[in-house]
Amino acid sequence: MIEAEIPLRQVLDENAEIVSQAPALCREERARLYWNMLRMRLIDERLMTLQRQGRVGFYGACTGQEAAVVGSASTFREEDWIFPGLREGAAALMRGFPLLEYVSQVLGNSIDPSKGRQMPCHYSAPVANYVSWSSCIATQLPHAVGAALAMRKRKTSAIAIAYFGDGATSEGDFHVAMNFAGVFKAPVLFFCQNNQWAISVPLNRQTASGSLAIKAVAYGFKSVRVDGNDVLGVFRETKAAVDEIRGGGGPVLIEALTYRMGAHSSSDDPSRYRDESITEQWKGRDPLIRYRNYLEREGLWNEERQRAAEGEIQEELAAAIRSAEAAGPPSAETLFEDVYSRKPWHLAAQEEGLRDGGIEGRRDGGMEGWRDGGMERWRYRGAEGWRD
Repeated sequence: MIEAEIPLRQVLDENAEIVSQAPALCREERARLYWNMLRMRLIDERLMTLQRQGRVGFYGACTGQEAAVVGSASTFREEDWIFPGLREGAAALMRGFPLLEYVSQVLGNSIDPSKGRQMPCHYSAPVANYVSWSSCIATQLPHAVGAALAMRKRKTSAIAIAYFGDGATSEGDFHVAMNFAGVFKAPVLFFCQNNQWAISVPLNRQTASGSLAIKAVAYGFKSVRVDGNDVLGVFRETKAAVDEIRGGGGPVLIEALTYRMGAHSSSDDPSRYRDESITEQWKGRDPLIRYRNYLEREGLWNEERQRAAEGEIQEELAAAIRSAEAAGPPSAETLFEDVYSRKPWHLAAQEEGLRDGGIEGRRDGGMEGWRDGGMERWRYRGAEGWRD
């Protein structure tokens, strides 16, 4: 194996000591980073519990990776677009996605902006410029590059952010996106959360490279490696990268080295494939504990503030869950919405049948459609209409 000499950058070491230049953040901004990490930890714990109780079908938590998400997302502008993977929900919440809609998407209820059509944790938040992702790993990466080029064509200062895990680097879409971004200098940040496990496949089965960051070199652009459990380090390196991208410097790849402390998802048992004694070692590097130790030493956090924050977050979360569970499923009529800009005759006929007693009722009396002078017409049990 050829070793890649890309150093791992830090601001806070594992003892919560400052070891290099810290980002210029005021006291409240530094405390807010912790609050957002804590909020995501508590949300993940509660929703995973709901899944175990049978109240949620599926959930994927980012436990142990909060610093990578919160630290990076804190540097983006409102007009930037995020193309996430499974564990970046905190970025949507930080950018204004209502918690009620977040919980409702997991339940797939009538409040869910996706109307129950997406798997849980596949959030779509237009208010946050947060694009729903696909479980087909790495498909969001070419989309991010395309969006970035579109924003440049519109002469805006917005950039695209493509989040992904280490497993995505083994997919063709990763290499296509990296190559295209490098050739055309797309204003896109590739942010890899290297949590060292692609479900059950370890990193050493993903690549023979000394790092994932080194892969950007082959495509002609800059890369950075950062301690993903150091929220100040992630913030500093991401801020420098997005400023460079926004200034016309082309794409950047950031590899945030972290660890998935829990299961890949609620459908997974990591004890079947990994040495959990190593997981216990990584729990000792918990990003929340590290950063809280730093804040307390700086006089920015204490036990009283911790209790108040936990109470505030838990109250907000409990209210969102109550409202989401009371909402009920999407109505059957939503099946016919957001499919075509102009509804074709057969869907209109089926919708009429649903209103008239259910889809199966369309067989009583029959339905038919035909073209009439370039117009599409339909007739169903006495109802008639047309579409051009």
